[in-house]
Amino acid sequence: MNKVYIDGNSLTLNEFIKITRYNYIIELTEKAKTNINKSRDLIDKFVSENKVIYGITTGFGKFSDVSITGLEGKLLQRNLIMSHACGVGKPLSEEIVRGIMLLRINALSKGYSGIRLSTINTLIDMLNKGVHPIIPEKGSLGSSGDLAPLSHMVLVMIGEGEAIYKGERLSGKDAMDKAVIETIELVAKEGLALINGTQVMTSIGAHTIYDSINLSKTADLAAALTTEALNGIVDAFDERIHMVRNHNGQKCSGKNLLSILEGSKMTSRQGELRVQDSYSIRCTPQVHGASKDCFEFVKEKVEIEMNSVTDNPIIFPEDEEAISGGNFHGQPMALPFDFLAIGIAELANISERRLERLVSPGLNYGLPAFLIKNGGLNSGFMIVQYSAASLVSENKVLAHPASVDSIPSSANQEDHVSMGTIAARKAKEILDNSTRVLAMEILAACQAIDLRGNKGLGVGTEIVYNIIRGNIQILEEDRVMYPDLNKCNEILKSNIIVEKVEEKVGQLM
Repeated sequence: MNKVYIDGNSLTLNEFIKITRYNYIIELTEKAKTNINKSRDLIDKFVSENKVIYGITTGFGKFSDVSITGLEGKLLQRNLIMSHACGVGKPLSEEIVRGIMLLRINALSKGYSGIRLSTINTLIDMLNKGVHPIIPEKGSLGSSGDLAPLSHMVLVMIGEGEAIYKGERLSGKDAMDKAVIETIELVAKEGLALINGTQVMTSIGAHTIYDSINLSKTADLAAALTTEALNGIVDAFDERIHMVRNHNGQKCSGKNLLSILEGSKMTSRQGELRVQDSYSIRCTPQVHGASKDCFEFVKEKVEIEMNSVTDNPIIFPEDEEAISGGNFHGQPMALPFDFLAIGIAELANISERRLERLVSPGLNYGLPAFLIKNGGLNSGFMIVQYSAASLVSENKVLAHPASVDSIPSSANQEDHVSMGTIAARKAKEILDNSTRVLAMEILAACQAIDLRGNKGLGVGTEIVYNIIRGNIQILEEDRVMYPDLNKCNEILKSNIIVEKVEEKVGQLM
């Protein structure tokens, strides 16, 4: 059985994806269990002593000066979840919800949150058995944690809200009953411990960065196909050019392009057909490489956040202290996710420019206008480029940073917030748009190669071409195009072309 052990300190992005997408089960390490119990013991001691500690013996936010005593503590935690479940919009996907649950479990397992082991085990059972709470995508300010969406997760734990179980949308109580998981009664600190964190933005962002890294490899494949379709000059990809500038992403992209194009009879050398190609071909390593460097930076930040304590107050059992701070603030992730959005958008920007060169008769070196025979009677790929232009224009709007905005909340007690969850959601939407643009470029490049005459593709591009042509026929005359575009997009999303190319040429970077 595929299993990942959770200790709060060592979860990687690859393990995260195995659990969220491929249903690996999780189990706490014994060390994590010990740490959890130590912090819980300290909470119980604080409660018995009526010690004044935020969110344990006081209200929340602006109500932090309201004292809560005795049996009111349980009602306080339940009311917190009920009142804070104010999310709106479409439900987040099941894989993102699984990521949210996993990341909250991982953070709590570090032993600084004061939650009971039994409560964490309930969340683990939900993840392992596939009880996925309905969590609306909107409603978080990305500070004080992802309060509203995380509250929807906890509703199901207490038998409220809604969840998906085995493909069926059910009440939270019915889903838990069918999965044979007991609902819980929250006690002191637990409601706050479960919702005061950055796990919603981090789950969305973690899935997005994982897919973006793969998309950057797809972008190199798309650029290589277009280079062949336009008899592009490979000298611009020479390793020596990239070594003297020495940016790692640029070097990786240049190396990828040469590996993918090895053996091609469709490319040219400097001075054979022309002296230089346009920037969208010649500068591919520089542009794609900058995005690769962006993605490496964001991946590092995501893996730090995945293994961080992000709630408040934080319990330090060895010192017998509970300290109120600001680790729930999403700014450390809001800025990287805004950067991520820009990095993804640029892959689509340059892809659309390459697509324009393929379809435009003044730029495509002798190919038919809009890549179709009998132009005029047929429009060919004309509106494919329109659609790509629309998507990259939308990306430019979406790439405006969310993190530069802040609206005070809780009667100005929480007077600076990150909007990090919005940043993550926007990056994911840009990813979806950009994948479609690259699918359009790849489909157009295959069409252009057929029209120019396939004299022999590179070792990597031949694999891409064969996969596309195995699923989508050449466009001989106008037909309804959106099924072809959708099919190509699904092929890219499956990552099959990257996997098959890597089997042949080695790991792309």
